[in-house]
Amino acid sequence: MDRLGVALLVGILSGLHTATWGMYKDAIHEGFTVPRYLRSVLLSALAAPIIVRVSGLDPLTASGLVVLFGVTYCTERGLTEFWKTFVRFVDQSKFTIPMQFHVFGRVIPQGPVRWAIAAGHLAAAAGLLGWIHALQDYAFTWPRPVVILLIGSIGGWYSACGGGFKDAPIEGFSGLKFVRSPILSALYALLLSNFTHDYVLMALGGLGYTVATIETYKTFFFPSRPRGKFAGKPILHPHFLAIRQRFVPLYAGIWLLVVGTLVFALREPRGGLPPPPAAGVSDAGGGTRVSP
Repeated sequence: MDRLGVALLVGILSGLHTATWGMYKDAIHEGFTVPRYLRSVLLSALAAPIIVRVSGLDPLTASGLVVLFGVTYCTERGLTEFWKTFVRFVDQSKFTIPMQFHVFGRVIPQGPVRWAIAAGHLAAAAGLLGWIHALQDYAFTWPRPVVILLIGSIGGWYSACGGGFKDAPIEGFSGLKFVRSPILSALYALLLSNFTHDYVLMALGGLGYTVATIETYKTFFFPSRPRGKFAGKPILHPHFLAIRQRFVPLYAGIWLLVVGTLVFALREPRGGLPPPPAAGVSDAGGGTRVSP
């Protein structure tokens, strides 16, 4: 199988992983439809080959597979959440916390204001990615693990701020929950630094694995606790309490594949990686620019 074929398979597995925890937590409240379940699968299957073409990742190596899974996961989640927040229109009365963009529970209706806010979100995300990419050309005097932890946390802070703005006015603010994503994304980025020297891939992949980890914890370790968006809402489809268990082996199997691939990746020689930026003398911005 060639690189794009393997990337397609990784995308399908990533999408199945996302779709399964989404179905597990939501189907008992809003039912199950095949198109909704396959949405993440199809989007991830489309995204993964594009990521390989753009980034140059090699999915024929274990290290490339590990990075690609995390980046694909992050890409699909970002696109899906943007669509649900700004583009999709569904009855919000079934949610305790509105899924469309809202301010203190008041949904901003379709129109110029909402599209301006959506454009601002896209600009902020693109700006952060551009800044992280620019940092690749700097040689920091700080220890490399510290630099990677700080860069890796950026995506987590972006996610935490967005989640806090959406959820905190309705369900309250939790400091521990707020810092959870930045900490995890920083640690995952440090792990991925074993397989790539690209800061953007570290940051995106770290955030992808952060989402996968947090959603696994919330969904399968506390299956009887409703998500914030359905807090206080009745279970309208109780038969899915049994049906959803049939998907657990699939979900666990994908995690086992990911962990097994990670073990193989850690055993691969690092000789194929380009060297990290060389150390330099720090300027006012914390580093020196390295000539391309």
